[in-house]
Amino acid sequence: MWEWQILSLIGFISLVLFLIAVCYILYSGLTTEIHIRTGLPPVKSITIAYKYKVGPYKNCGSLFKESSSIGPKLSCIGIFYDDPKKVPAQKCRYAVGSILSEGEDGPNEEQQQLYEKQGFRVFSFPEVTHVVTASFPHRTPLSVFLGVQRVYPQLNYYIKKRKLCAHPFLEIYRGGMIHYMTPLARQGDFYVPEVREAQRWLLGNESEEDRRTDITGADSHSECSSVSRLPPSDSRDTSPAPSTTRTHSHGDRDRHWDFEHVERSDTSSVSSFEELDLDPDRTDRCDHTPPPFTGSDKNNLQGQDREMLVEEE
Repeated sequence: MWEWQILSLIGFISLVLFLIAVCYILYSGLTTEIHIRTGLPPVKSITIAYKYKVGPYKNCGSLFKESSSIGPKLSCIGIFYDDPKKVPAQKCRYAVGSILSEGEDGPNEEQQQLYEKQGFRVFSFPEVTHVVTASFPHRTPLSVFLGVQRVYPQLNYYIKKRKLCAHPFLEIYRGGMIHYMTPLARQGDFYVPEVREAQRWLLGNESEEDRRTDITGADSHSECSSVSRLPPSDSRDTSPAPSTTRTHSHGDRDRHWDFEHVERSDTSSVSSFEELDLDPDRTDRCDHTPPPFTGSDKNNLQGQDREMLVEEE
């Protein structure tokens, strides 16, 4: 008799826990309808305090916690530069922080100093007129995971279907919502200085290798020259536009971009959705960005240069 009562009690508790778990998952956004659109961004020009990291996107949670602990009333933001399905996890680049100000209002000096004391850097993003954007409810910690799994595949499909050049990917946590956005113009202005500095350092090392191969007779002006790997030029004096590559571990992201096309889109005075979708060849190239340089890449380039020289002789 007692055994049946105990088993009944265990079964009842298990059923209640199961129902609670189902309600929690549904409340977190499992069945929320997702709308992808192109238009105005969810924010204007913003000034952020951020920390830049290289590594698996799954480690970005600690930066979100640190940033929100300094300014609990500020909106958090994450910028993700690489596709974790195409770039090794240890080489994925991202920046996480808080939005200090938006629009014409400047940041609070006291808040800015608090962030800078904790090792954060300050940078500004411009206001753009065309972005691909979506939103997802941020009700529980599980909402972040569900947003990654549900929103990014749809964003990726939307961008590929229309052959758009959209990068990098931003996540803005504000008012109980997660706003996902990726700019369709001035993309270079959304790359923090560390990405640009890293690219310059790699290019500097490669230039040194080129000079050494020149001494041995290698052709530094061959078609395999590293000149084609130069990142886009700055579209504004105060914000270096770094090397590229999408998107928060974070879903399907085709984030290999063509630097030449990025430069054209950054410096163009016209930012229209229709213009970005006119030339399939240009937009196709935007879907493939060179990954970070590696030692093997340089050796391959030098080997190709030597082969071309022998053929010419």
